[in-house]
Amino acid sequence: MRVMLSFAVLALPLVAGCATGEGASRYQVEMDRLQAQCTERDGILQPTGSQSGQPARDYACVIRGGASRLN
Repeated sequence: MRVMLSFAVLALPLVAGCATGEGASRYQVEMDRLQAQCTERDGILQPTGSQSGQPARDYACVIRGGASRLN
């Protein structure tokens, strides 16, 4: 019985953190930051096909046009 009780005490914060959606809001904050950086460079974010839970791995900034060193 003690094992069950101590497991419940340890697992409750983990389950509560998932239920509040904290991971989703962190992902969105990171996604917004990447979007702003990419737009600043005149690019667009495109999915890479990865689903890692990290926007920097899941999306790449693709710069189209105007990205030449020749003037």
